[in-house]
Amino acid sequence: MSFEKILYLSRRDVEKVNLSMKEIIKALEKMFKEKGEGRVEMPPKPGIHTMPDAFIHAMPAYIPAMRSAGVKWVSGYPSNQKKGLPYITGLLILNDAETGIPVSVMDCAWITAMRTGAATAVSAKYFARKDSSSVGICACGVQGRSNLEALSCLLKIKKVKAFDLFPKCAEKFAEEMGERLGLQIEVVKKAEEAVRDLDIVVTSGPILKHPTPIVQAGWLKKGGFASLVDFDSYFSGKAIQEAEKISTDDIPQMDYYRKVGYFKETPVPYADLGEIVAGKKKARENDQERCIAINLGIALDDMAVAPIIYAKAMEKGIGTELPL
Repeated sequence: MSFEKILYLSRRDVEKVNLSMKEIIKALEKMFKEKGEGRVEMPPKPGIHTMPDAFIHAMPAYIPAMRSAGVKWVSGYPSNQKKGLPYITGLLILNDAETGIPVSVMDCAWITAMRTGAATAVSAKYFARKDSSSVGICACGVQGRSNLEALSCLLKIKKVKAFDLFPKCAEKFAEEMGERLGLQIEVVKKAEEAVRDLDIVVTSGPILKHPTPIVQAGWLKKGGFASLVDFDSYFSGKAIQEAEKISTDDIPQMDYYRKVGYFKETPVPYADLGEIVAGKKKARENDQERCIAINLGIALDDMAVAPIIYAKAMEKGIGTELPL
């Protein structure tokens, strides 16, 4: 391995590696087990906030079992959508775990989208009913797509309902994802239709500090599972409080968000997902429990995926070598 150059991977390069969602789910489940056993390092992520509801975060992490160390510098700007720009952008730096020398810089947008969907799938493996076959997607952007793809890797999905504040987005989602996954996707006009009587619900709108939640108590059925990718932007406090079990990907991180004004009505989580995967706490215990996952998006997710992307890129000769 040469330490005089780094491998630069553009978004197109990252996608060209063609890492499958199933591989990403497997990598994240392994990482969460390591996290549950206390064998990882992930300090709190510092950030700056230049616009309302926007963030630029530094996300460092180290996973010894995966020989993965690095940092993601990522931004999320809700107002970008009105400008025709992506909500999430950023870069990831992967370091050699033995020397600390950077070996790769890669675009992180695709990784962020895919690993977030994969985290939902890992949560669903433990908290959704095994016979779950219907899914509701509230907000049909990048995360709506990746979450549905990840769930389709895990479950035999027979019915999907899609809702978006912008109907054309839902229609495009239904057409593209229906063809891609071989599913019949029904576009619905109200969020309630994408929640009631469905086995799994995913909400994936922008993360807002002062949201106006539209999912109300009583909508998520008994035995249902919901993944709140957008924190509490869609689900009201009373709707979240109906859950018998709430999990998150990192309790200290949720505590931080609570201190700065998020999750005002959200109960303290029952478990960290790492505790569940490591078998330290029980997941779903009966078919009547409502279970909710609020995965915040952690650096360990990215560091579980980045070394695989790098290794496959090196193997396939993808990317551009730059002097260090």
